[in-house]
Amino acid sequence: MNNKLISIVLVDDEERFREGLRTLLTFYSTSASFAVNIVGEANCVEQVVKLAIQKNPDIILLDLELVNSDGITAIERLKDISYAGKILVLSAHQEDDWVFQAMQKGASGYVFKNRVANQLCDAINTVLRSEIYLPPEAASGFFRCFQQNASAVSKASHQLHLTEREQEVLQLLTQGASNDEIAKNLYVTVATVKAHLTSIFEKLKVSSRTQAIVTAIRLGLVQA
Repeated sequence: MNNKLISIVLVDDEERFREGLRTLLTFYSTSASFAVNIVGEANCVEQVVKLAIQKNPDIILLDLELVNSDGITAIERLKDISYAGKILVLSAHQEDDWVFQAMQKGASGYVFKNRVANQLCDAINTVLRSEIYLPPEAASGFFRCFQQNASAVSKASHQLHLTEREQEVLQLLTQGASNDEIAKNLYVTVATVKAHLTSIFEKLKVSSRTQAIVTAIRLGLVQA
């Protein structure tokens, strides 16, 4: 089996956890659809930024608790240097606002540390497809926090050429409405809603409802 080789940087302030990740990733290299090359390890923001510049890894596995700083700051710094790889958060924090902040700042996914053995392989495969990874327990917290913290609608909707009706559909989507509920609210058929969603997904360059919601929030396309 010719597994795709991916480069990864491990970022965590605990050496024991990084050691466990190395073992888990080695196992993936023999059993999953990808092989892993760990090109560096870090425990602080400065180290991960340096490694991102030097190694340009495919994925950075990032804890939110770092030496003298935090993972949110690391995500911001990585975006400042135009790091083009994927940032996958591995955190013990399960609070809604931590999930929301990490995803809003630019993480490609969020995995709870106590579920890492069950979720990490799926998460890596998902972000490698340029999709957003949020397990159900993280997604629900993200959406709850969004209801309280979503930004105002910006000019991005005009730049993406979203129609007024597509903006209405997207707004209802981020509020958790089903296709049937959107149809009833807008007095259109479910088929029409699906057509609008297909157009929205194409314009946002996403392939799922979750990705559409996360992208809409990042771009300020919706409001609370």
